[in-house]
Amino acid sequence: MRITSGEGTGEGNFSSTNMGAMFRSEEMALCQMFIQPEAAYTSVSELGETGAVQFRDLNAEVNAFQRKFVGEVRRCDEMERKLRYIETEVKKDKVKIPEIYNDYPRAPNPREIIDLEAHLEKTESEILELSQNAINLKSNYLELTELKHVLERTQNFFFEQEGAVNMEATRSNLIVDDANAAQNRGRLGFIAGVIQRDKVPGFERMLWRISRGNVFLRQVELENPLEDPATANQIYKTVFVAFFQGEQLKNRIKKVCTGYHASLYPCPSAADEREEMVKGVRTRLEDLNMVLNQTQDHRSRVLLTVAKELSRWRIMVKKMKAIYHTLNLFNMDVTKKCLIGECWVPVLDLPIVQKALSDGSAAVGSTIPSFLNVIETSEAPPTFNRTNKFTRGFQNLIDAYGIASYREANPALYTIITFPFLFGIMFGDLGHGAIMTLFGFWMVSNEKKLGAKKSNNEIWNIFFGGRYIIFLMGLFSMYTGFVYNDVFSKSMNLFGSAWNINYNTSTIMTNKELTLNPGSDDLNVDVYPVGLDPVWQLASNKIIFLNSYKMKLSIIFGVTHMIFGVCMSVVNFNFFKRRISIVLEFLPQIIFLVLLFAYMVFMMFMKWIQYTAKTDFQPHTPGCAPSVLIMFINMMLFKDSEPLHGCDEFMFSFQRSLQRTFVFIALICVPWMLLGKPLYIMFSRKEQHVSPHHNGNISQQVDTTEVPKSEAHGLEEEPISEIFIHQAIHTIEYVLSTVSHTASYLRLWALSLAHAQLSEVLWNMVLSLGLHQTSYNGSIMLYFVFGAWACFTLAILVMMEGLSAFLHTLRLHWVEFMSKFYEGLGYVFQPFSFQHILETEEE
Repeated sequence: MRITSGEGTGEGNFSSTNMGAMFRSEEMALCQMFIQPEAAYTSVSELGETGAVQFRDLNAEVNAFQRKFVGEVRRCDEMERKLRYIETEVKKDKVKIPEIYNDYPRAPNPREIIDLEAHLEKTESEILELSQNAINLKSNYLELTELKHVLERTQNFFFEQEGAVNMEATRSNLIVDDANAAQNRGRLGFIAGVIQRDKVPGFERMLWRISRGNVFLRQVELENPLEDPATANQIYKTVFVAFFQGEQLKNRIKKVCTGYHASLYPCPSAADEREEMVKGVRTRLEDLNMVLNQTQDHRSRVLLTVAKELSRWRIMVKKMKAIYHTLNLFNMDVTKKCLIGECWVPVLDLPIVQKALSDGSAAVGSTIPSFLNVIETSEAPPTFNRTNKFTRGFQNLIDAYGIASYREANPALYTIITFPFLFGIMFGDLGHGAIMTLFGFWMVSNEKKLGAKKSNNEIWNIFFGGRYIIFLMGLFSMYTGFVYNDVFSKSMNLFGSAWNINYNTSTIMTNKELTLNPGSDDLNVDVYPVGLDPVWQLASNKIIFLNSYKMKLSIIFGVTHMIFGVCMSVVNFNFFKRRISIVLEFLPQIIFLVLLFAYMVFMMFMKWIQYTAKTDFQPHTPGCAPSVLIMFINMMLFKDSEPLHGCDEFMFSFQRSLQRTFVFIALICVPWMLLGKPLYIMFSRKEQHVSPHHNGNISQQVDTTEVPKSEAHGLEEEPISEIFIHQAIHTIEYVLSTVSHTASYLRLWALSLAHAQLSEVLWNMVLSLGLHQTSYNGSIMLYFVFGAWACFTLAILVMMEGLSAFLHTLRLHWVEFMSKFYEGLGYVFQPFSFQHILETEEE
């Protein structure tokens, strides 16, 4: 069925500081601190708890090893080394270390530092002693175990030898023990021991070479591995006995055993002596095993007690080390009775910093209070945007592009709405949006529990950090999906179709290209209440209609977004007292954009309103609706096109003259943008040279009207020729970008269409395989087909398409929107904060 729409388808494809913390960055003040040496540690500790101060290094020219508190920093390094050793031993025994997430202990005072240092020293010594004793005991246990295996596993070797003695009585005394081998010339001696299994082949080859085949080696592998006392690794070993003749060969074999780290053990040749020795070894093993168990129990109790305090000690040492590192940034006055520091402080936090300094002095009973003085500076302050858990994700999106210049208008405030909305236009599907909303809502509702887990998975941390962004993107996608009437590529019939079809079923089923004309008398067509009429889901010309519809929507929202970005520049011009730039930059830019591209948007609405199928006036019928794109091109080229028979070229009578007037005014805006600002600066400088007695005022006027406060310093050194060149570059960039950026917003249409088509293809080619089955087997088949469809939906349409739409939305904000007013040349405010230091250490 083909539906003819009522639209022609001829086209192809503010500045107040009381408006909130997100409107612009906080006002900063450069302050100078005067702190008594005895109160310096506690004062900096209090400042670290508040996290409101960014210190400057006043000893940049001093070597790190020549600073005042380098000794204290080394003490902290030594305490950290001890803590790392203790933690390693605790983890080696698999003792759980309870973590501290919120209630962090405060930095220790000087007296507590001495106690903590002594306690760590005692704990380390005790664990070292326990570890060494355990290693010694385990070494003895290993030696006895290996001796037991040697005595037990060599029994067969000697039994075979005794059998040979019975057969040949004359050679009954050939095999003697190791002690009598040297005294009985011509008799066989032997050496027994244990060697690592992987060294046996090389060991055997070496014995063959040194003896020229005169050594008889017998070996047996141990089934169970033995534990290395030092590393606790499991090692597989082999028991061997090497038979030889002669004292010289005996010495060579011993050297080979030493080279291959083989352990040699005494082994009597007599059976009764071996049996007696085995009993003694087993008794010693039982006693040693009991001692080992008692030692391990004592070690476990010690480590369990230490583990409870380990996290607290670690946090205290980190805070203490951070304090001394910060104190190394301070400078000592001439009398060496006062520490002087400089720091950036948000103006709103000055009372908090004053209170922290007072509390630090009171903590040590200092009679001389600390002072905080605000000093004047021409240096650009850092940028500090106060955020919460909701706004932090959106602020990170902006900061990833560039930190805002000091007190510059912050785009993150508007991104909270525009970002998920533009994402929703591209991703618009009620079903897929619901999946994303549920995922975001799950992370938001369980944020405390999920945030406490401290995962090391980078992808998960990105998702969790942007949980509110994902939640809003899902909500806006559900809204746009409802407007598109698109749920997993299907439509909802909530209000009933507004199309009244006066044909019987057979006529509709046998005429695939049946055309429904909204202008016919026997077809009652009403306006659908909300969104898209579900009858379009059945239309063969659905893509043609949606192409035109979504393309126009993308241009409308794109031009609106860009106009808003240009208007935001007025906020910056007014705040930085560059009001002349409103006339020389903002006005020509907004006029150029409105007269050309906002006019094109106006023509789209005009076309929707004026051309309808419910009219008998031929020029206003859908067939006569002109292409807005062709009309815009003809407008720019001052060209006319031949209209269709019975149609008008223009939508209203004075359109030609209006369009030419708009183009002429837009062309005037180009030299206005190109020459206005450089000529103003040039004339201002000439006036400055002519009237030297007004030098200060005019210089200040030029500085404050041409650049932000952060760039005012050093303006007069810039030659006027470079100003002309820079302005020419900006003018060309703006004029060309209005065209390219408008076309760039067509990605809203392209991705929306691609998402809808992918969803439809996935439904028709996967899920329909099970839905079309009418037998009982179809239900079983549908179970597996639905699983495949759900996996493809999540992997491709939600995750991959969602990531694609996210990146395109990010580009529209970074390039098309923020380039109209955002400089992003600042540097971030990094306060001295224990909370931030500890979180960074964990990451």
